[in-house]
Amino acid sequence: MMTARLDSVCKFICEQGNWKVSNLQLQKILYMAQMFYMGRHGGVPLTNATFQAWDYGPVEPSVYKKVRMFGSAPIQDVFYEARPFKEGDERRADLKEVCDALIPMRAGALVDVTHWSGGAWAKNYVPGIRGIEIPNADIAAEYTARLNDKK
Repeated sequence: MMTARLDSVCKFICEQGNWKVSNLQLQKILYMAQMFYMGRHGGVPLTNATFQAWDYGPVEPSVYKKVRMFGSAPIQDVFYEARPFKEGDERRADLKEVCDALIPMRAGALVDVTHWSGGAWAKNYVPGIRGIEIPNADIAAEYTARLNDKK
């Protein structure tokens, strides 16, 4: 299956959150959705996002640039390239599962989730330095590491 448009994934997350999702929340949920999907689908990414290890966790820079004007306020619909997911699309089902679990969480709790010591962000983060890419292989490996950590 092809990767989903980044705008489509972001819009879906915001819709699931009734358009009360902040930039920080969107970034963390987007990252966790990518990790979850890759883990379940043999490393195949949900979207062509490129995450970087920033101070507050994984960030997709193009999404950050698109929504930073909202600050900590809820994001409004700026996802002009978005296309809706069809009802039977497995990407939609996996994304909904992630949204249902994470949207109710406070932004600070989401930061804690993505700062997990065994995760891809922690492996790639250098304090104060932006632009360090988190490799997809590390993101996919985080899914397996999280599963093993729960055992």
